[in-house]
Amino acid sequence: MIEFINVSKEYGKSGKRAVDDISFRVETGELFGFIGPNGAGKTTTIRMLTGTLTPTAGRVLVDGIDVTADQIAAKKKIGFVPDGADVFDRLSGLEYLNFLADMYGVSAADRKARMDKYLSLFELTDAVGNRVASYSKGMRQKLATIGALIHDPDIWVMDEPMMGLDPKAAFILKEEMKRQCDSGKTVFFSTHVLEVAEKLCEKIAVINQGKLIAQGTLEQLKSAEHADSLEQIFLELTDAESEGEEA
Repeated sequence: MIEFINVSKEYGKSGKRAVDDISFRVETGELFGFIGPNGAGKTTTIRMLTGTLTPTAGRVLVDGIDVTADQIAAKKKIGFVPDGADVFDRLSGLEYLNFLADMYGVSAADRKARMDKYLSLFELTDAVGNRVASYSKGMRQKLATIGALIHDPDIWVMDEPMMGLDPKAAFILKEEMKRQCDSGKTVFFSTHVLEVAEKLCEKIAVINQGKLIAQGTLEQLKSAEHADSLEQIFLELTDAESEGEEA
């Protein structure tokens, strides 16, 4: 379970809020999509969820654990794939995965089983002994994804996880996201690819200019906005919000 309770984040001395008093809840086992325009506050929200940033106000809870008060316990619950898939270039793929497994205290047997499974699934078995510096963007994204799953987290958090992936790899990732939720795990991800969110997600939240402007199931959002697709909902909501700001 993930819960944001009146969370805000301000940068610098201007007092401008990148995230402005947002509240929402993601239930255990849900596949939850987080969408919004560029600069809407998606990455800031995810960084507060994963403990990289501290909220200016409010609380972020992971399975009842306050992320700010007990970062280590909260982070043990989470597997995180950041936007851009930053990994250590000087390590080999295998060294990187073993480093993460060591950080999370994964046993030798469990790490081998998970590495074998996910390296095969994402077709990285032949490249895992090579230095990450030699990897393409898509390969780095795959490696970061495997690294996020190495400790079998209860909550899988991803920031634009389809970026850099070819169609086959993107399909494999989407299928794995569904499998994770079917096994009782929670998946929370941001995306610009509205078709992906529409087809995959049980619930969706829309953020714009730091404010949460809609949340619910796709059917609830369609009904509320009298729309036929997530794309239409997104455009109507974000355009209306922008017009309100200009007024």
